[in-house]
Amino acid sequence: MELTIECQTRPDGSKPNALRRSGKIPANLYGHQGTESVAIILDAKVAERLLNKASINNSIVDLSVTDIPWRGKTLLREVQSHPAKGTLYHLSFFAVAGHGDTDIEVRLHLVGESIGVKRDGGVLDVHITNLALRCPPESIPAAIDIDISNMEVGDSLQVDQIPLPAGAKYMGEPGQSVLTILPPQRGSDSGTESEG
Repeated sequence: MELTIECQTRPDGSKPNALRRSGKIPANLYGHQGTESVAIILDAKVAERLLNKASINNSIVDLSVTDIPWRGKTLLREVQSHPAKGTLYHLSFFAVAGHGDTDIEVRLHLVGESIGVKRDGGVLDVHITNLALRCPPESIPAAIDIDISNMEVGDSLQVDQIPLPAGAKYMGEPGQSVLTILPPQRGSDSGTESEG
């Protein structure tokens, strides 16, 4: 998913709390010129709309800093919010264009209902819900769909069986189990087993 937002550079000497009170959210843009970072601000409503659609290390954001001027593809890297109130404090963006492959976390989206669960009463046991990938910015997927409808009791799925986007490489433990269809759990809470 690609999103577009506009922002401005942060005025010199401005205080983060004063900015938040005026409806602005402080942020940083990294990697747009090598290691240099630039302090920016964006409208709080824009930031909230962005966070409703974007996820950390997964969403490409087409960022435009209107007064430098700079425009490019970035990855939402960090979101800081107040621990109790949940109010937004700070965002970090990383410019991905020209930096080659990018490390991201991609959500796994299970499609269908396993035949082993539906027909045979098996139990779906999910071990991981995200994949750590390294891939080109243009290949970052919003999620990876996994069709589990033909999986029967006893079947399992490993990470190396998941089709990845073009140019993507799995960065986690090889052979890691993603999910298993366990046999039905009988007798554990049905009261059929006698004690003693």
